[in-house]
Amino acid sequence: MDVDNTIDESLYSRQLYVLGREAMLRMSQSNVLIIGLRGLGIEIAKNVILAGVKSVTLYDPELTQLSDLSSQFFLTEEDVGKRRDEVSCPRLKELNNYVPVSVLEGDLMSSITNYQVVVCTNTPLKQQIEINNITHPNGIKFISTSIKGLFGMTFNDFGDTFEVTDQNGEEPKSGMVAAITKSADQSVVTCLDETRHNLEDGDYVTFSEIKGMTELNGCEPRKISVLGPYTFSIGDTSNLSDYISGGLFHQVKQPKTLKFKSLVDSIKEPEMFISDFAKFDRPGQLHVGFQALDSFIEKNGRYPLPRNENDANDVLAIAKEINSSSPNPVDIDDNLIKELAFQSRGDLSPMAALFGGLVAQEVLKAISGKFMPITQYMYFDSLESLPSQLPTEASCAPIGSRYDNQIAVFGKEFQEKIENTKEFLVGAGAIGCEMLKNWAMMGLGVGKDGFIYLTDMDSIEKSNLNRQFLFRPWDVTKLKSETAAAAIHKMNKQTEGHIKAFSDRVGTETENIFNDDFWESLSGVTNALDNVDARKYVDLRCVFFRKPLIESGTLGTKGNTQVSFNIIINYLFICNK
Repeated sequence: MDVDNTIDESLYSRQLYVLGREAMLRMSQSNVLIIGLRGLGIEIAKNVILAGVKSVTLYDPELTQLSDLSSQFFLTEEDVGKRRDEVSCPRLKELNNYVPVSVLEGDLMSSITNYQVVVCTNTPLKQQIEINNITHPNGIKFISTSIKGLFGMTFNDFGDTFEVTDQNGEEPKSGMVAAITKSADQSVVTCLDETRHNLEDGDYVTFSEIKGMTELNGCEPRKISVLGPYTFSIGDTSNLSDYISGGLFHQVKQPKTLKFKSLVDSIKEPEMFISDFAKFDRPGQLHVGFQALDSFIEKNGRYPLPRNENDANDVLAIAKEINSSSPNPVDIDDNLIKELAFQSRGDLSPMAALFGGLVAQEVLKAISGKFMPITQYMYFDSLESLPSQLPTEASCAPIGSRYDNQIAVFGKEFQEKIENTKEFLVGAGAIGCEMLKNWAMMGLGVGKDGFIYLTDMDSIEKSNLNRQFLFRPWDVTKLKSETAAAAIHKMNKQTEGHIKAFSDRVGTETENIFNDDFWESLSGVTNALDNVDARKYVDLRCVFFRKPLIESGTLGTKGNTQVSFNIIINYLFICNK
């Protein structure tokens, strides 16, 4: 935004549609401090800067290590031995000319009160508590987040009184009324023609155009309770006139005030946000496990060695000790805690991207008051991503590579396999840019037999810059595919000679380019398209040639992804026509 808070609609048009002008103006008045700039920290910084806050300050005085390059896309081999924050700062500045980005000079603790939001990434628990002891009483929003291999967590403390002005960002619901009963206990509103009302318990509604029970027209919002998909109750209507016919109900959104506990209090009595009900028993265990891992690191001055039984058993013993002294002990799965220890050195680009996007959204919620924030802990794991044959300790040992933090989780054999993968990316927009960045960090396609093909027929526009971070203002009018390929080469020079950019539409008219030999040579295909016809065509090609397909898309705050293994014939679109 400009200094006079004028929103550049040519840049922020898509974001304005989702967040609204008021939220964007609040963002333009907020200063954000991000502590820690490995893969997770740089993802959060990138997303927050693109979103358009008042300023972002970076703090990470640690020196760059070669293994950081497995997920930190703004570091290169030439940066090893230099401060992460000082190296990352000028590259982050390029993302958005409206957002000043700087490195924090001087003492961290004495500077905390200069910010509206403080984000800690992969920070020792002791330091998190020290920072939160400053932020909580001063009304400063605090977020702590960490990823350990395929495990991740985030914690929010937005203060004693935090108002959410709009819990979901959706347009208010409305519908036609067929009947309203008169009752002192539970008056029932029935929707016309069995049309679903799509309301939830605790929503508020008002009415218009009702004949008979006219007191409801323009009434103060009434709290409802859902009775069924077509009916809801509005409480006591015994003192109202008899309902005759017609009318409309209108949802009225009400602000909601939340109370957050400090980090110290939350550790003892955590409030959990469940992200996967198939794993509802894991958050409590991981809450203990992350504390045990932090204790191990503080005691030994290092992380547990990958797949090392002795270190894992030490972490497990600490976890059981912490759990036994907890006011609310949980049942511990030894294998889960040991797996956390095994993977703790892992720093995976896809996990950094996932939590980087998630936490950046929490920053925007903290600033704008729009959308319901996580209350207060969220723990996540993607253990399904592990191969059926788990790697050995020898396979996970470091080899002095930029991919060591990925090898620590999946092993050398996995690394060799993805390096020799041939992947086809269709679309180089917002999702495509993120996929290319992740692949470059992972080393996908950089081996002797590996390759990345991408195609996108579009040119870069100014409105793309807000969410397609591989592009810069000076790239406007250039082809997306060629610019994206050049950008990831800067991130990982090993991609040189292993990526080819096309500017051709994928369809029947280009089968002379994307011919049978081309499809046969691929290991897999990733769709990052907003064109339904092209997506259907790519799906048909993958079915015919039996190639696995990753399908994805976004719409505002919503997104979807689907993986199809076409060795078993699976028509994603055709069967749903």
